[in-house]
Amino acid sequence: MGAGREVAISLDGVRDKNVMQLKKLNTALFPVRYNDKYYADALASGEFTKLAYYSDICVGSIACRLEKKEVGAIRVYIMTLGVLAPYRGLGIGTRLLNHVLDLCSKQNIPEIYLHVQTNNEDAINFYKKFGFEITETIKNYYTNIDPPDCFVLTKFTAPSQAKK
Repeated sequence: MGAGREVAISLDGVRDKNVMQLKKLNTALFPVRYNDKYYADALASGEFTKLAYYSDICVGSIACRLEKKEVGAIRVYIMTLGVLAPYRGLGIGTRLLNHVLDLCSKQNIPEIYLHVQTNNEDAINFYKKFGFEITETIKNYYTNIDPPDCFVLTKFTAPSQAKK
């Protein structure tokens, strides 16, 4: 690749026929194994779960779950967002997160949240750049990784209709 040449980053939906790509990425990226419910939720979220390709190579993903809250409101839970190490810093994670934030804005979904291991400063700082805030600390959230604690990071994208 020549210096300064733009390399296309493209996003593609996750379907039954390519869900193995998501499984392979998760195995490479995360210290935990995800169960069938994770993949069912990812598939059910439709546009909220995407694979990222860099020069036609699958290098990252975002997988979300749509959750119904009381009063019929919906919020988005980011189950996973990850990019393979050699491809970090190229805007791929930003592109994936912005895709989901844009969907939330267009669909008037007021809340997005996720869990981050308390020592994962890179992830915490990444999400803070997008307006996420630490809203809770959960002790012993993770079972087989150290430290076991996590932060809940939340972003409110629109004024809540319930607080009128």
